[in-house]
Amino acid sequence: MNGPEPLSPTGEQPQTLAAVQRFTLLTVNTHKGFTALNRRFILPELREAVRSVSADVVFLQEVHGTHEHHPQRYSNWPAMPQYEFLADTLWPQFAYGRNAVYPAGDHGNALLSKFQIIRHDNLDVSISGHENRGILHCVLRLPGDGPEVHAICVHLGLRETHRTEQLKLLARRLEELPSEAPVIVAGDFNDWRQRADALLKPCGLREVFAEHHGKPARSFPARLPALRLDRIYVRNLKASRPKVLASRPWSHLSDHAPLSVEIEL
Repeated sequence: MNGPEPLSPTGEQPQTLAAVQRFTLLTVNTHKGFTALNRRFILPELREAVRSVSADVVFLQEVHGTHEHHPQRYSNWPAMPQYEFLADTLWPQFAYGRNAVYPAGDHGNALLSKFQIIRHDNLDVSISGHENRGILHCVLRLPGDGPEVHAICVHLGLRETHRTEQLKLLARRLEELPSEAPVIVAGDFNDWRQRADALLKPCGLREVFAEHHGKPARSFPARLPALRLDRIYVRNLKASRPKVLASRPWSHLSDHAPLSVEIEL
């Protein structure tokens, strides 16, 4: 398990906020801020699209923390980590889990939140000698007297054998949580063969698109979604209005179509 990564320096959440019973979440693989096939850097346009959803919690995969060379190549490369740039002024709290580290920089998962992130850690689920992958586990405190919400951002491997082992590690983490705790697990599962639902069902997780539409959402490739790679799972929570954001501008902002859903405590 890796140690805690940077957390926003925001002070304590104001106690005068009204209690929250319902909120919206978004999950998106940012493809490191580039369009499909890396043809164009579009992180500023992606930020505007993310802002337009007005989600309270945003799960991000493949987001850069640092990169040494890209600022010299792209005039609109932000002077801050990509997750902080995307957080802008709408999400005062953010956490980053560094998964892949290389000479020029690093990338991983991130979580942006309008609610207080009271703690977080990054679980390394990389299979030795192959892709670097991680599971970012954040604990959110919503305004009011409700329970803490566990928000787990996932990006699994491309090989099915690796994903199976990574899902077992995720299941082990879930077993460590109180059985009554509200849990959200979302992100890029790369699960094109749709094996994750059966592996996670014993943990009490329900996939929101499968629950409402019979199958997980088609999310890849973004311009003509055919494969069901991205997921949103919940436990001890209600989910409604799941959506695949596959039309413009989303179809031209990443190789994955984002997913959104409304959550009720």
